[in-house]
Amino acid sequence: MTVHLAPVVLTMTGPPLYDAGVVVAGERVAAVGARAELLSAYADAKIREWPGVMTPGLVNAHAHLEYGPPFADLATSGLAFPEWIQQITRRRQGMSQAEWLASARGSVTELLRTGTTCVADVVTNGPGISAAARAGLAGVSYVEVVACDEARWPDERARVLGLIDAAPPGRTLGLSPHALYSLSGPVMTAAVAIARDRGWRLHTHLAESAEEAEFVLGGGGRIAEALRRIGLQHDLLDRGAGKSPAAQLDALGGLGTDVHVAHGVHLDAADRDLLRERGTPVALCARSNRTLSAGEPPIAAYLEEASPIAVGTDSLASSPSLDLLGELAALRDLALAQGTAPQGLSERLVGAATLGGAAAMGLAGSAGVLAPDGRADLAVFDVPVAGSPYDALVDFGNGRCVLTVVAGKIVHRRSPLGSVA
Repeated sequence: MTVHLAPVVLTMTGPPLYDAGVVVAGERVAAVGARAELLSAYADAKIREWPGVMTPGLVNAHAHLEYGPPFADLATSGLAFPEWIQQITRRRQGMSQAEWLASARGSVTELLRTGTTCVADVVTNGPGISAAARAGLAGVSYVEVVACDEARWPDERARVLGLIDAAPPGRTLGLSPHALYSLSGPVMTAAVAIARDRGWRLHTHLAESAEEAEFVLGGGGRIAEALRRIGLQHDLLDRGAGKSPAAQLDALGGLGTDVHVAHGVHLDAADRDLLRERGTPVALCARSNRTLSAGEPPIAAYLEEASPIAVGTDSLASSPSLDLLGELAALRDLALAQGTAPQGLSERLVGAATLGGAAAMGLAGSAGVLAPDGRADLAVFDVPVAGSPYDALVDFGNGRCVLTVVAGKIVHRRSPLGSVA
C-alpha cells in the first residue's frame, strides 16, 4: 500500500484538495483525502511525496498509436491535409507487423511519460491493440474500417473482424469507420450496423477538413481526385449528398450516444446542435488541425453552447507530441482568439481531458476521476501551486509530468524539473 501526497489533488469529483493525497492498494484507490487523515489511517503504508498538482490519469480521446515516432517527420513536413493523406498512405506500405508494434510502443511510451493513462486509439493494422494492452492502458481500441467501397467491403469486413477476433485480452474493442470520404455510404452504414449488433462503441473522423466538407456536399474537389486515382467507387463522387458532413453521418445512422467523433473543425451551429441532440461528443485535436492546415475547431462555440467535448492529440504524424496538456494550451489560446474567456476556462479544459474523454468512450465514473474503489490511474505535474491549479496545468503542464501510475503501478517517474515563473 502506498500513499501518494501532493500540495494539490484534483479528483475531478469535487473542488481541489490541498495538502492531500491518494492511497493506492494494489490496482485500486483505497482512499482520497487530507494528508493528516491519510497518514494517521495508513501509518504503515509507504509514503511518496510529489511536487505540484496531482490529477487522475489523463484521457486522450483520439490517437493513432501505430503512427508513432517513425512517422514524426510528417508533422513538420508542411503538407496540407490531402497531400498528407497520400504521403502517409505511401509510407505505410511494406511496414511489417514488428515495425508497427515498435512504432505503437513508441507512442505508448510518450503517453505514459506525459500523464495519459486512458486512450481512444484508432487501430489500422493490429499491433496498436497489443501495445496498449501490454502497457495496461485503459480505454478503447477502435479497429479502423478505411478506404472501402461496396466491391471491397467483403475483404475489408473479413480483415477487420479478423483483427478483432485475434486481439489479445486487456483492451475493450470498438469500431472506427474512418470517414465519410474514405467509405462509401453503404459501407459506412454496414460498419455502424456491425458495431451496434455486437455492442461495440464507434469512433469516426468528422468534418476535419474543408476538402471533406466540399466532397460530402457536392462530390468534387481534391478528395474526389484522390478517390479516382485509387479507383475507389464512392457513391458521392460527382454528386455529393447535398448535406454537411454531420448531417450526412446522421443520415447514415452514424451519430448517437455510443459514438464520439474526432476533430469537428468544420461544423456550423446547426451541425453542433445536431451532435448535442444525438449525444455525440467531439474529440478536439487543435495542434493536428494546425499542422495539416485543416482549420481551427470552434472551441469557443463548443464551450458557450455546452457541447460535450473531449481532447485528443491525433498521432505523431500530425502532432508535435502526445502531451495532452500541450493540447489544452493550444485550445485555450484558440478560445481566447475566438473571442471568449468563459469563467473557469482552464477548469473546463482540464475536465475535457479527464471527464470528457471518459464519457466519450462510455467510461464515465471509471476513468478520468480519483475516487475510492476506482482504478488507481493518476499523474503528477510539477507546476506552480499558488494560484488556480487548473490554470497552472494549462499554462505550465506541457512537458512537466513527474509521475504516472497505471492500475497502481508506477510506470513513469522523474525528478522535479525546477521552478517555473
